[in-house]
Amino acid sequence: MLKFLDSFSTILKEFSSDEEKFKALTLYFFGWSFLFFGLLFGVWYPVKFFEDLLRIVRTPDYLLTDYIRVGGIAAAFFNSGILMILFTFILRLLRVPISGLSYASVLTVGGFALFGKNIFNVWPILIGVFLYSFWRREPIQRYIYVAYFGTAISPLVSFVAFNLPATNVPRLVLSYIVGILVGLFLPSMAGHFLTLHKGYNLYNVGFTCGLVGTVAAAFFRIYGVQIPVQRIWSEGNNVVFSLFLLPLFLFVIFCGWLLNNRSLQGYKKLMRHSGRLLTDFVILEGVPLTLINIGILGTISTVYVLLIKSQLNGPTIGGIMTVAGFAALGKHLRNVVPVIVGVTIASISNSYELGSPNNVLAAIFGTTVAPIAGEFGIVWGIIAGFLHNAMVNNVGFLHAGLNLYNNGFAGGLVAIVLIPIIKTIHKREDL
Repeated sequence: MLKFLDSFSTILKEFSSDEEKFKALTLYFFGWSFLFFGLLFGVWYPVKFFEDLLRIVRTPDYLLTDYIRVGGIAAAFFNSGILMILFTFILRLLRVPISGLSYASVLTVGGFALFGKNIFNVWPILIGVFLYSFWRREPIQRYIYVAYFGTAISPLVSFVAFNLPATNVPRLVLSYIVGILVGLFLPSMAGHFLTLHKGYNLYNVGFTCGLVGTVAAAFFRIYGVQIPVQRIWSEGNNVVFSLFLLPLFLFVIFCGWLLNNRSLQGYKKLMRHSGRLLTDFVILEGVPLTLINIGILGTISTVYVLLIKSQLNGPTIGGIMTVAGFAALGKHLRNVVPVIVGVTIASISNSYELGSPNNVLAAIFGTTVAPIAGEFGIVWGIIAGFLHNAMVNNVGFLHAGLNLYNNGFAGGLVAIVLIPIIKTIHKREDL
């Protein structure tokens, strides 16, 4: 066993000698893991696999649309894996230094590719942001992460492409025009809205896309185009997905532990950060501790879903991957747990079952307000989580599910409301 550890440690350190390539390799690792897991279920049925993938692309994917229920495990995980691989490749192609933002954006895209983002609807957003950088005569590297997170509004593209009352070709063209226009204005809007919540909502672009989705849904409604309420939610795969996710995250912890000289030294220092945007753990604390943090939060999120007797499926795995991604950009045990506790208290006392989609997704994604707990302590973190549970269950109507980052929208509102109250109580004008 010791010989194996020594050998594996040596190999790992050889790979990590070129830090930039190693960071890219870790991102590719998540993408290939999801892709191969999907292929295990689809390689024997290639015709059905492509039919399922096409069904994912064509199905209206506003919240809540579980691709595992729509197209099966194979197509859903292939869609997720291929997008993570492609988005990592684009970063490498543009020579963007891999940072905490890279992990957060790529893993979030991969997570939401299980319930809303697909190989058809993400590209016009990226094209729009690319055009914005060209128009401003600024390097695309400055806005690439806005483009990645901006794919939260991808369901708008799919809705226009497959649901408007028109013939196919005009709808497809119009859907890409709409997506490009949204992407064109996202960078300036995201920068402006960041000042509203002061960085205490980690899903800032989700807040921006929530407002964009609200405007889009309002226009649809006044012209008689209705967006029906949708809840597609798969069940019965907890054992299969546990056997995939838990070893995956434990392996990530193991690799980080080995690279950190077989210790957790420095992890307490990492948890002293509030997590407020932008707290980049890759830059501040290094890759080994970041990997340990990713693995720990991914494991805890998975176990939480199982403990409250909910379901591991597209939306919840999407939430787990988002938490894991932001474990490189602001989230850690000290600021995540109080928020989850607050959401859970609200879940026990509200009108939904503890393990219902409303409550489990609020708990996982609600960690967007983790910086409130990180800066102001456990009590305010619990309050933020409690308030978030109420808010997130009531704002979805505004954007009709066109914004996938519904919790980012709700989290922004929670921060906008709560931070002035905290300022007043603590008598602090500048936080």
